[in-house]
Amino acid sequence: MRVVLLATYELGRQPFGLASPAAWLRQAGATVRCQDLSRSRLDRGAILAADLVAFYIPMHTATRIAIQVAKHVKTLNPQAHLCFYGLYAPMNDRLLRELGAATLLGGEFESGLLRLVQYLQTDSTPPAQSPEVVTSLDRQQFQVPDRRDLPPLPVYAQLKIGERSHVAGYTEASRGCKHFCRHCPIVPVYEGRFRIVQRDVVLEDIRRQVAAGAEHVTFGDPDFFNGIGHAMPLVHDLHREFPSLTYDVTIKIEHLLRYTEHLPTLRQTGCLMVTSAVESVQDGVLRLLDKGHTRQDFLQALARCRQAGICLNPTFVAFMPWTFLPDYIDLLAVIATQGLIEHVAPIQLAMRLLIPDGSKLLDLPEMGLSLREFDADALSYRWEHPDVRMDGLCAEALQLVQSGEAEGAGRYEIFERLWHAAHKAAQIPAPLVPAPVAPPARGPVPYLDEPWYC
Repeated sequence: MRVVLLATYELGRQPFGLASPAAWLRQAGATVRCQDLSRSRLDRGAILAADLVAFYIPMHTATRIAIQVAKHVKTLNPQAHLCFYGLYAPMNDRLLRELGAATLLGGEFESGLLRLVQYLQTDSTPPAQSPEVVTSLDRQQFQVPDRRDLPPLPVYAQLKIGERSHVAGYTEASRGCKHFCRHCPIVPVYEGRFRIVQRDVVLEDIRRQVAAGAEHVTFGDPDFFNGIGHAMPLVHDLHREFPSLTYDVTIKIEHLLRYTEHLPTLRQTGCLMVTSAVESVQDGVLRLLDKGHTRQDFLQALARCRQAGICLNPTFVAFMPWTFLPDYIDLLAVIATQGLIEHVAPIQLAMRLLIPDGSKLLDLPEMGLSLREFDADALSYRWEHPDVRMDGLCAEALQLVQSGEAEGAGRYEIFERLWHAAHKAAQIPAPLVPAPVAPPARGPVPYLDEPWYC
């Protein structure tokens, strides 16, 4: 059985979603080829020879790219069994079926891929399209990811600290999430549940990446503190074996406050930064999103991270139907006064709310007046802001960020351009960018150099 596993985009990370199922399938006797199209070209020869081509689609951008590549794959090898797996497979069922997908897998996909390969190995007749998406939330005994044919770690996103770059690896210690944030693509699939990757598997995966040159590791868990009893022993063991290895994690504001006592331990075991999906500083918007935190909670979590010596790098959805020009200017002011300009990737200040098929946002009565038709090309429902100036500012903000980064402008310079654009849109004079009211972080702010989050 010849299998090609394809990834198209995952924030510049070496894809766990290829390496993990590759280990399962190779152990079952399949010949597996992994291709990360964010770092290499499609291997036509491998596609022509494949019995099964499976696309990993954990993100919106990855899915949009995969759809275009899948059309080419179907032309090259119309006999290959076409599969899509990952968070966005269940959410785009109809569209992927129209492309010719025979199997769609959500949730814990390794076991589903294994069953599919075993079926294809024993039945020479390709099965018809399954009428249902197979979404498994079974507890799996994971295999150590097999990264042998993925591009080397130095070609992926790197950790930047000042002028220095550090080779970064990537792993996952858990999947899913206990929470129900309305805009999150995890919620329709996992419905408040999460699953762990066994500690010995995570440690061996990191061990092999360190041997391959990793100096830093990103934990890609949606929320590292979903399972605090799993997370803390893991980082203790990791630091004991690799005392100079650093890492970063993603944690909800709510959990940063609930588990504050663990923040010093994170820092002591090598955690440099925490990413947190703050999304908004408007309490009304946060309630609509069901984020579980308030503006004040965010500021308190920021203070606690700083006290522990950890950089908090927040992410935002800057443009939503319920955020108006004063709200956008207020967001920029909060970022400036809290000394966060260097902590926030500029693209975060141009992000427009995505509403994929199946999104819990569609249940909101407040969505009704702005909502338009589903755009199959964008994989999102269109929406229009009640204030047309906001839609114009959103387009301008994206252009300013893209042009600024292309010029090599720094984060502060791009922020200044956005500050002036927002005030111009509001037809009010732009004052100087506010100075921080709190002491900024000591030394350069660590960040990964491919900061897209959608």
